[in-house]
Amino acid sequence: MTTDLSAATSDRTFCANHPDRETALRCNRCGKYICVKCARRTPTGYRCKECVNQQQQIFETALWYDYAIAVVVSAILSGIAGALVTFLGWFVFFLAPVAGGGIAEVVRVAVRKRRGKYLPWAATGGAVLGGLPLCALPMLSLLFSGGDLRALLGILWPTLYIVLAASTLYYRLRGIRIN
Repeated sequence: MTTDLSAATSDRTFCANHPDRETALRCNRCGKYICVKCARRTPTGYRCKECVNQQQQIFETALWYDYAIAVVVSAILSGIAGALVTFLGWFVFFLAPVAGGGIAEVVRVAVRKRRGKYLPWAATGGAVLGGLPLCALPMLSLLFSGGDLRALLGILWPTLYIVLAASTLYYRLRGIRIN
């Protein structure tokens, strides 16, 4: 009877990363035992963190200079689009997301559709930097006017443009990720 008990305990399997956790779940790519905390759900089943990271590295094709291209292109286009859009007042609610989407597509073409983990962040940073000069003149007039309501509204439209365009740009470039 002791041999049956020892056979039952020898069939127990444990997570490769957490040896104190018993599991029967295996990575569907490498076959390593993984616990619920280590498992990553993918469209094809559960995988370990290492296999998911290896798969994501295949899709990251951006070169080092693509980040610089994304910053420069988005900064220039954001400055131009922001100068045009903010003069239209409340239309910024509708036109800023359109501008952000357009900038995202131009950046995508400029980097030849290569993808990188931090490429959306670089392009978004460039869009914010390109839009900041739009806030400088209204900020100066606000400082010298002593808090005039009209000068305060002058800061509102460029700030709203930056927020809407940059967030649209980020989410358009971010794409689909497996976490």
